[in-house]
Amino acid sequence: MKLPSINRDTIGEDLSAGLVLGIQSVPDGMAAGLLALVNPIYGLYAYMTGVFSGAFFTSSAFMSIQATSAMALIVASVPQVTQSTSPNSSLFALAILTGVLMLTAGFLKLGTLVRFVPNSVMTGFVNAVAVLIVLGQLDDFTGYSTTGPNRVVRTIDLLLNLGQVHLPTLIVGMLTIILIVTLEKTSLKAMGLVVAIIFASLVVPLFGAHQVAQVRDIAEIPGSLPRPMLPPLSVLPGLIIPALALAFVGLVQGASITQSVPNPDGKYPDASRDFIGQGAANLIAGLLQGMPVGGSMSATALVRSAGARSRLANMIAGVTMALAILLFGRLVGMLAMPALAGLLIVVGFRTLKLGQVKMVWKTGLVQQVVMVITFVTALFVPLQFAVLIGVGLAVLLFVFQQSNRITVVAWAIEPGRYPIESAPPATVPAQRVTVLVPYGSLFYAAAPVFAEQLPEVTAASRHAVVILALRGKQDVGSTLLEVLIRYADALRQQESKLMLAGVDPNVREQMERTAVLHQIGHENVVLVQAGVGQALQDAVDDAEKWIAAKTQGV
Repeated sequence: MKLPSINRDTIGEDLSAGLVLGIQSVPDGMAAGLLALVNPIYGLYAYMTGVFSGAFFTSSAFMSIQATSAMALIVASVPQVTQSTSPNSSLFALAILTGVLMLTAGFLKLGTLVRFVPNSVMTGFVNAVAVLIVLGQLDDFTGYSTTGPNRVVRTIDLLLNLGQVHLPTLIVGMLTIILIVTLEKTSLKAMGLVVAIIFASLVVPLFGAHQVAQVRDIAEIPGSLPRPMLPPLSVLPGLIIPALALAFVGLVQGASITQSVPNPDGKYPDASRDFIGQGAANLIAGLLQGMPVGGSMSATALVRSAGARSRLANMIAGVTMALAILLFGRLVGMLAMPALAGLLIVVGFRTLKLGQVKMVWKTGLVQQVVMVITFVTALFVPLQFAVLIGVGLAVLLFVFQQSNRITVVAWAIEPGRYPIESAPPATVPAQRVTVLVPYGSLFYAAAPVFAEQLPEVTAASRHAVVILALRGKQDVGSTLLEVLIRYADALRQQESKLMLAGVDPNVREQMERTAVLHQIGHENVVLVQAGVGQALQDAVDDAEKWIAAKTQGV
C-alpha cells in the first residue's frame, strides 16, 4: 500500500505533535525502564530509537513504537536480564532477538494470525498487566522496600507494614498523581504530565534530597547518545522463550493499532508490513542500547490527538528525545523516583479495560473461564508463560466446546417440497432411504459425538440406504474417515449401504488418497453441483432405484 508522502503544508502540525510526544516520552521512557527493572536510560533509548526508526518502516503513518508496559513487565520477569552479572548484554540481545522474530513474522505475512488470539485472553492479560504496573510501583511510591516472590505477595507485605511508609516519598508520589489528573484537564493536556513530574521533583529539596530517592540514585544518566553495541551471541539461546512472548505481545498490540487507526488517506495499514516495522525498530533499539519495543496504542493516540498529519511527527519525537538527552541529561537524573512511580500508577489505572471485562463476562462461561485464568495466571507467573497458557487454554476450551456442537438431523425429501427436518431415527429402517445432515464442524474432536448420533445399524436394517449430506464440508480428517468406514461396513453386513452426497472435490481426493473411496464405493460418492440440493436429489434417486432392485429380487 502506498502511503501519503510528507506534505509541506502540514509540517507545522507534525512539528507541534512531535514535540508533545517527544517531551512527554522522556519521563515515560524512563518509567518504562524502571518498570522493566533495568536502568531507566535504556527505556529512554528504546523510546527514542523505536519511535524514530519505526516511522521509516511501518505501513502505518501514525504508529508510535515504544517500550510498552506489557513488554516491560515481560522483560522484568526474565532472569537473564534482572539477575545476570551482565544484564545489559542480555537486555540488548533480547531486543535484537525479538526484532528478528517480528521481522520473520512480517516477511512470512503472518499479520492475519493475530485474529486467532481470543479477546478473552487479551482482556485478562491486559488487565493483569494494569494491576501489575500499579503493584510494581508501590516500593518507589511509598519508600518501603517490600519482600516476597511476586508483586501480589509484596503488596501484602506492604499492607502489613504501613507504619514503615516514608511519608515525604508518599507525599511526592501523591502530589504527582494529583497534578497529572488536574493539569491534563487544562490547556496543557498531555504536557501536563511533564509539568507534574518536574514540579513534584522540585518539591523534593523541601524534605531534603537525601530522604526522597531520585533517578540519579539508582542509575547514571549520560549526557550523550548511545553508541552502537553488538551483544554477545552466546546469550541468545536462553532468551528464545521470552523473545517469543515479547514478539507475540508486541505484534498483537501493534495489530490493534493497525486495525483501528487508518492512515491519512482513509485506508488501513498492512499488518504484516507493520510487523516488519516493529522488527526493524527492535533491531535498532538493541544495537543502540535499548530495551524491546512494540506498537504503543497510548503513544499513537497521543500523537494523533496532538495534531499529527504524517509519520514526520514520530520522527520529530525521536529527535526531541535525543536533544533532551544531550542538553538536559543531568536534570533528568534529578527527577524524583516517587514522581515516576506516580506516573506509572496513573498509566496502570488507565490500562484497565473494565468495559471489555464486562463484555467478555456477558459472552458465556468459556470466555469467562479463559479471561479469569489468564488474569490470575499473569499475576503469579512470568508474563511470557501467562500469555501462552491463556492462548492454550482458549484453544482447548474452544475445541471442547465445538466438539459438542455437532448435531445430526434427518431430512425427509419429497419432490416439489422443502425438506422436512426431524430427529434421526434410533435405528436404520429397512428398505428405506435415510437422509442425514450434520450441522457443525466435522473435525477430529467432534467425530466421536457425530458417531454417537448416527442411527444404529441392527439385524433389521436390511436393504437400506443412509445418505450423508456433506455440502459445505471442504475438509475432513482421518478420525471422521474412520467413523465413515466403520459405519459403511456395518451397513454392508446387513446388505445395506452408505452414500455421501454433495462431496467437495478436495474431500473426494482425500478419500481417494486414503483408500476410503474404494471401501465406501466410487458409485456411492456424489460430487457437489452448482445447483443447491441437486447432488442430494441425485443420491436419493439412485438410492431408491438400488432399494427397488434389491427388494424385487427378494
